[in-house]
Amino acid sequence: MADENDAIIENSSSEMDIVRKLHVYPELQHPEKTLSLSNLDRQCPLLMYLVFFYKSDKTRNVSSESVFSNLRLGLEQTLSVWYPAAGRLCLDPKDMKLNLWCNNGGAVMVEAATRVEMSELGDLFQYNEFSETLVYKPPFNGDFPEVPLVVAQVTRFACGGYSIGIGTSHSVFDGLSAYEFLHAWASNSYIHNITNNGNSNNDNNNNNNNEDDQAMMIEPVHERGNLLTTTNPKPGTRAAAIDHLYQLIKQMMTEQMAMVNGGQNGHFEDPSSGFLIKTFEVSGEAVERMKKRAMGGDGKLPKGFSCSSFELLAAHLWKVRTRALGLRSDAMVCLQFAVDIRKRAEPPLPEYFSGNAYVLASVASTAGELLNLTIESIVHKTREAKNSVDQDYINAYVEALGQGRNDANLPPIKELTIVSDWTKMPFHKVGFIAGEPADYVSPLCPPVPQVAYFMQSPKDPKGLHVRIGLNPQNVDDFSNHFLNYNH
Repeated sequence: MADENDAIIENSSSEMDIVRKLHVYPELQHPEKTLSLSNLDRQCPLLMYLVFFYKSDKTRNVSSESVFSNLRLGLEQTLSVWYPAAGRLCLDPKDMKLNLWCNNGGAVMVEAATRVEMSELGDLFQYNEFSETLVYKPPFNGDFPEVPLVVAQVTRFACGGYSIGIGTSHSVFDGLSAYEFLHAWASNSYIHNITNNGNSNNDNNNNNNNEDDQAMMIEPVHERGNLLTTTNPKPGTRAAAIDHLYQLIKQMMTEQMAMVNGGQNGHFEDPSSGFLIKTFEVSGEAVERMKKRAMGGDGKLPKGFSCSSFELLAAHLWKVRTRALGLRSDAMVCLQFAVDIRKRAEPPLPEYFSGNAYVLASVASTAGELLNLTIESIVHKTREAKNSVDQDYINAYVEALGQGRNDANLPPIKELTIVSDWTKMPFHKVGFIAGEPADYVSPLCPPVPQVAYFMQSPKDPKGLHVRIGLNPQNVDDFSNHFLNYNH
């Protein structure tokens, strides 16, 4: 069901025309209820945006009306199953913590057209500020129940290509559950495309059928279960990520005080200004070369040494970023990375759990020590940190988060390197238009721009794209060393 209103909305510009905006409601509406969120869900109650690009050669015979209509119908059907995504966040009056009001409030879809050609954006894998106009950003004045949890904008380019910009609430989905939701939405939209337009001639459709069927069979579990009833960890168990973060904050505050006492102007660096979002292509061949060097050059694994592409690149990136920052040798530096706890929790979370199920693991060192470590040694440390994430670690982590606020924003900490692994979530394979995979999927600038995202390359099955926010003065040094795998 859809409710059309605001035929022309305020963000029309000289380059972008907004054709219409409408609310999309679940085809099957559920009784209203409040769903309790876990502390993991409450960390970042913001919309996270992805822009799916489809070049004109994939959309030659596709009309804007059919794309928009199929996506709308597919979303109506998908929201019937993923019904919390049609709700709104709300504050519990007792403890003022965020929960999820499943009220069938609906999602928002926008249809737009631009006079820009897709080729004018350059390499799609590089961040372009124009992409910020390819998503609908609902106004937020602090009133959570007014903000939809899913938004989408379908934009037709002058060349005939399309972008589909989608925002999903991080309090409802983590990366994996967002991928499953979008995959189900695309599959439902494809079913409507076939129904409305007859059989498609796309060569990829037969290849996508199995994935479409699998997405249709997903039965997501929305209740947060044992993440709401975590018990006290064993005595002495600490969440290293939280402890290291506090130590970094203390170190930063000490440096600020020293600057003030020394007659300098101590100030926090503004995280929203000056960062350049850069994407680096790392081919599968380059990854293999790195592994061989890390293994001593002969390609043989040292006894007990295990190394994934993510671990290798995370270790390499941490070392290179620390070098580029030029930190003093005794400064504490830290690498943190997300660990999926779906199978690590006791008992394990149910299959297709739809909420947030990641905690951060953490490795700390001094800058001087890190720069003298081999990649193999760093990988060992990251594996130890990952293996330490058990139920006691989860309990300590969730308990520590419960002591914070819903909108707690940390000041930027240059000594902290955060890496997010998206390599198991091939968003570019989500076929929103006629079942076709996207030419590229670009995340918009995140709330913490210096976070590094590792994504699958659409063209190289073993290759990766690494997106990270860098200070302008560090870009050249980081680029030269990150693309040089000899150290």
